[in-house]
Amino acid sequence: MFPILLNALSVTLVILGIVVLLLVIIVSWYIGTINMFNRTLVKIDESESSIDIALTKRYDVLTKLVSATKGYAKHESETLAKIIEMRQPARNASIHDKQEFANELTRGLQAVNVVVEQYPDLKASKNFLSLQNATLEVEENLQAARRVYNSNVSFYNQRIVSFPASIIANAKGFVKRDFFEAEEIKRNDVEFNF
Repeated sequence: MFPILLNALSVTLVILGIVVLLLVIIVSWYIGTINMFNRTLVKIDESESSIDIALTKRYDVLTKLVSATKGYAKHESETLAKIIEMRQPARNASIHDKQEFANELTRGLQAVNVVVEQYPDLKASKNFLSLQNATLEVEENLQAARRVYNSNVSFYNQRIVSFPASIIANAKGFVKRDFFEAEEIKRNDVEFNF
């Protein structure tokens, strides 16, 4: 009778050990998945902040470009004044509002470029050339920030819809994030007029 009791006890301990091991694995996976979502959200917020920084710098450079062109473009002053009056979106503004702001800045840059084409002396100015180079650098930084943001959003959105992480995403209320999309102006083909 003692060996049968010992055998039953060892089987019970093995089953209990397997159950405990499965619980540890499930709890570890659960915690790891939540942490992955939270880390990814931090990366998204960080990359969105990079977009804010680039938009701010873009606004500052555009304002300087407008100031540099004002003397040459008195009759275009209404357009230039409108560009200067643009306001930055709030830090906690939606990605859609930030996209709209970026679109307005792009239209402003186009307006400045139209003015520049009309005044060859302005195009030759060292200060203006320096500002144009700064604009190119800012545009490259903005594009890089957008790519990083969209990459992080893509990773996050994929995890939300992928099984089994989607179970936790739905249970904890994680929702898909919007991508930062190209301005409508930049989706059109570029025309070269010589």
